[in-house]
Amino acid sequence: MRSLLHSVLPTTSLAVLVLATSCVTASADDRENDQSVQVSWQPTIEVDTGNATRGPWRMNESEWDFIDDPTVAINDQNEIGVAWVDHVKQDLLFQRYDADGEPVFDDPVNVSRSSSIFSWLPRIVMTSPEDDDAKPHVYLLWQEIVFSGGSHGGEIFFARSHDGGETFSEPINLSNTTAGAGKGRHTARSWHNGSYDLVRADDGTLYAAWTEYEGNLWFSRSTDGGESFSDPTHLAGERGTNPARGPSVAVGQDGTIYVAWTVGEDDQADIHFTRSTDRGDSFDESRVVHLRSGHADAPKLGIDGDNVLHLVYGERDDGRNGRYRIIYSRASDESRTFSEPRIVSGAFSRNMDSANFPMLRIDGDDRLIITWETYQNRRGRPTGTSFAISANGGESFSDPQPLPGTGDGEDGFHGSQQGLLMSKLAVNQSGHLAFVNSTYRQNQASRVRLFRGVLSQERDDDS
Repeated sequence: MRSLLHSVLPTTSLAVLVLATSCVTASADDRENDQSVQVSWQPTIEVDTGNATRGPWRMNESEWDFIDDPTVAINDQNEIGVAWVDHVKQDLLFQRYDADGEPVFDDPVNVSRSSSIFSWLPRIVMTSPEDDDAKPHVYLLWQEIVFSGGSHGGEIFFARSHDGGETFSEPINLSNTTAGAGKGRHTARSWHNGSYDLVRADDGTLYAAWTEYEGNLWFSRSTDGGESFSDPTHLAGERGTNPARGPSVAVGQDGTIYVAWTVGEDDQADIHFTRSTDRGDSFDESRVVHLRSGHADAPKLGIDGDNVLHLVYGERDDGRNGRYRIIYSRASDESRTFSEPRIVSGAFSRNMDSANFPMLRIDGDDRLIITWETYQNRRGRPTGTSFAISANGGESFSDPQPLPGTGDGEDGFHGSQQGLLMSKLAVNQSGHLAFVNSTYRQNQASRVRLFRGVLSQERDDDS
């Protein structure tokens, strides 16, 4: 088995995109006619700090000393849940913050409790209690590097908390495979870990999807609050086809489930899509969203209050050395036909040689916020984060802006060293947003930070 360092870095260096020429960019008139949406940023919270050393990959015996892999959720009480990884402990940690940004627990809560096995790249869901005195439920999905005799290690684990994250259930294994669950294969020699997703429907049903190094895409659900999950259902990636990679799941108010993913082993990969109208009992035959000549990667889905389905992803022009841009599309009809793809990441510059790995969230007023990783060098790792906002359901977007406190490279590179298929953005119904990020500067420091903000909307007096 190749070392993790060699498995992740080539994929990350490929994750740099240029958009195909048939894409459109929002016009100046569109932006002038749009309502102005601002973000009022609050003080940044330093969730955790650590050393920054990493020895050679020796599976679970590797000597790694850094923190990484954050994910975030925010509920309608403006409480924020953050989960991340401490590689020294080889465990997954959780902290909840109150509406004022103060940590609830004196010390982070150990969720995985598996100190002999690496735990990586969590996904989080946190509920909004109806009673102000009640505590939120917290659900976590992550990857443990369990070696079960297959070509690659990896299993998908899940744990739940019904007391606001103070305690968690014993983790359960959803995948039970030897095929390397949680890996999103790009080529035989490069992949990203973190290839999975977790969402909660309005009726409380939990849906999980994940891929394996060997290529399969699996889907499972829980109708009892995470006490148990269904046997996995196979959606894509069977032998003889391209491996599925980077799934994203969204659930409409009517219970319809949507799944999008890309594929590996294909320099002209496209975004694939399917849906279920019977809450996961069956799925439509999958189809390609946009058949194009570039390489599409890292899709993210979201659905708004009008049942419009929104999609963002990264796309690179032909050739492995091209640059990536962030693409947006939406589908409002019953057949879910997606609109013409549009660039939202703006023009390249000295500080942005490429952009990829977007995040998408939608608030209660159907305002869209998209974030993405930015690269000063398309062949390197990301060193910044940018974002754009739409106040009109995706008709137009604000000009891209850097996330305050990112982009100068002073803290080293951004994102997980295990892969950039992450979930770092959350928005609640009232437009309060939370974003988490990890940074790493070799032999100096590793950090996990929490960025908080509030969306505010003002109409231009001249409009």
